[in-house]
Amino acid sequence: MRQTARQTKRQPERGVNADSPDDSPNGGSADDGNAEIRIHATVTGLVQGVGFRYFTVMNARRIGVRGWVRNCYDGSVEVEAQGTRAAVAQLVSWLKVGPQWARVEHVEVRSMPLESEGTGAGFRVFSER
Repeated sequence: MRQTARQTKRQPERGVNADSPDDSPNGGSADDGNAEIRIHATVTGLVQGVGFRYFTVMNARRIGVRGWVRNCYDGSVEVEAQGTRAAVAQLVSWLKVGPQWARVEHVEVRSMPLESEGTGAGFRVFSER
């Protein structure tokens, strides 16, 4: 029964993932939506062993966000992302939900200085801790 309630809660988010017009990095209508930003996020809860890194990589690549994701020893997941303000905001909103089997408790986000090439050309799983 608990699982059914979670699936019902997540149903609208799947629609957003698949059908949102803001999925493209240049899709935002606000003037500053195309400005580049860089963030570091720490996601806590049941976020390891549930496909969270794969979920993050696939969504980030789809919307053109660069960076990395990795598991931490304390059970959290770390994400560093750079892209347009609109795209990074979309990724952060997805981090707050996570994949189907995850239970996100908290997402701490902080701004970071932009890097010209440091985040690479794509989004990847970072294996060192």
